[in-house]
Amino acid sequence: MKRFPNNDNFTYENGYKAWLSAIFIDLRNSTKLFTENSEVDVAKVIRGFTSEVIEILQKDTQDNELKEIGIRGDCVFAVYSTASKEEIYDIYQRAVYINTYLKMLNKLLDKRNLPNIKAGIGLAADKNLAVKAGRKSSGINDFVWIGKAVTTASNLADLGNKEGICPIVMSGTFYTNYIDVEKNENSKNWWRKNHDNQNGAYYHGNIVRTEFDEWIESGMID
Repeated sequence: MKRFPNNDNFTYENGYKAWLSAIFIDLRNSTKLFTENSEVDVAKVIRGFTSEVIEILQKDTQDNELKEIGIRGDCVFAVYSTASKEEIYDIYQRAVYINTYLKMLNKLLDKRNLPNIKAGIGLAADKNLAVKAGRKSSGINDFVWIGKAVTTASNLADLGNKEGICPIVMSGTFYTNYIDVEKNENSKNWWRKNHDNQNGAYYHGNIVRTEFDEWIESGMID
């Protein structure tokens, strides 16, 4: 199957296998953030982080493209049905926008004497099996993604923005599809390649949207 169907097509008896991409945005040092600042200040920071990130992840998506979006503790995530390299590239663009937005958010937090935040942004793509799990008539159900993409994106987000790893971290498969679409001749120089036993080859970089970043650096004046 090239693409996952609409969510209404899933039952407790069937399952579908297709290409999907996952993105996880995982806060760094959240324990320190939560324990060393006032509850009101933390609430303001978390609301600013989650609401705008979710907006970026949802914007201009079709019903059968965005399969799941949610918050797990201090992490925002989304899962997309990506039937083409161009759609995988779109997920990359969302990651870059989020990475740039976090720079703006920290500038605004500085002005209000609120704590800054950092996040790792993990990206992965692969062919996965999706099944609906839960109990009939209970109203409690969710998708279970059986395969590498979601787990790998979560793992890579945990690596991002610490111990010398840049904020955006993508799996080897995601990179291979993304780079085929990227038109900038210097794009391969944006990324550093690493490898570990858990995630295999992965690429990390600190890419931002140029015009957005310049506006932030100029003082965010219209």
